[in-house]
Amino acid sequence: MNPWLALTPGDDPAERIRQIGRAHERFLAGEPHPDRMRTVVADSWARSAAFIGADHTAPIDLADDDLEAYRSAHPLARVMPIFRDLLGGLAEDGDHMMAVCDEHGRLLWVEGHPATLRGAASMNFVPGARWDEAHAGTNAPGTALAVDHALQIFATEHFSHPVQRWTCAAAPVHDPGTGRLLGAIDVTGGDHLANPHSLALVRATALAAEAYLRTVEPVARGPHVAALGRDEARLAVDGRQVRLGRRHSELLALLTVHPEGRTGDQLGVELYGDDVNPVTIRAELSRLRRFLGPELLDSRPYRLRTALETDFGTVLRLLDGGRVTEALAAYAGPLLPASDAPGIVRLRRSLDHRLRTALLISGDRRLLQTWLNSPWGGDDLDLWEAYATLAPADSVAARRVATLTHEYACNVAATCT
Repeated sequence: MNPWLALTPGDDPAERIRQIGRAHERFLAGEPHPDRMRTVVADSWARSAAFIGADHTAPIDLADDDLEAYRSAHPLARVMPIFRDLLGGLAEDGDHMMAVCDEHGRLLWVEGHPATLRGAASMNFVPGARWDEAHAGTNAPGTALAVDHALQIFATEHFSHPVQRWTCAAAPVHDPGTGRLLGAIDVTGGDHLANPHSLALVRATALAAEAYLRTVEPVARGPHVAALGRDEARLAVDGRQVRLGRRHSELLALLTVHPEGRTGDQLGVELYGDDVNPVTIRAELSRLRRFLGPELLDSRPYRLRTALETDFGTVLRLLDGGRVTEALAAYAGPLLPASDAPGIVRLRRSLDHRLRTALLISGDRRLLQTWLNSPWGGDDLDLWEAYATLAPADSVAARRVATLTHEYACNVAATCT
């Protein structure tokens, strides 16, 4: 059974709509794990409920000149001819819409038959609206971004009641050089979209867009390391994409921030703390050298002969230059989030602290909102409080501050149930 497909062979769509609708009612009444639900949908409902109610309507974030300037500069503008070529006919048949959103779930283009677009406008499925889960609940483009996978969302699987008459299929689109999430391509229409073909179509369209972007924006000229938001770093070198293991990812990240080099003992402390085994360190470095080649990794001390560009280094350089908006856009998540190596934990905390501080100092409501809508920023009480101050009428922010304050107090007191 494919967990990303809404229906399985033999399902009665009408009966399935009723079953999911009843599960949705039970969930809203407090049942934490509704029966007979796809895990990806149940998990999305839980994330959505932390931010919005089931009658919520997606807000408009950008409009008019601001929207036009933003989307014309977005990388996905380059692949709109591909999207229109592959999906335009489907969108013009009167029953479907094609939508493209950025990495924050902000709709950039929504195209289709005028009558269909008018129906979608009633739920703010329009360019400039925010359709990430925190603002629109479970939906194909927003949930595809949240889980970074192509999927379908069928009728009553949508968290928000106004959206439940629609069915949609969406796929994320990535920068082929860095792997960074750029946004998603979506097809929205009636219940008949809940079939394997619609999912295959949006996935193929996303792959075609990524293939085109590779030709117009090749990978970095020199070696490049992507380690933000991923447990295992990806190394681009000599035209190859190499996924490193956990220890090699940690070693490479540490070496990039110590161009002067590190001894085996120093690297051991940064990897294992006091529990250092020199033999293990030498073995790991030897294997890493086979990946990098002697032209990149030197020894005595261990150091990189050629400076490697890193995604976390890019964020730091942007922050050094006061370019907070670009730094936030380049931040794909915490540095090697699963790593508990002392040196990596320090780097991760330092980077996050610098970025969060810059966001607080900026006082920019949209930047704070972007951070808070991310998987790593959703529980950030300090930034929620700052955002609530800038948007005192935002009931979602007020509820979130109250919830997090209560949870933190319970954790400290260890008395709440």
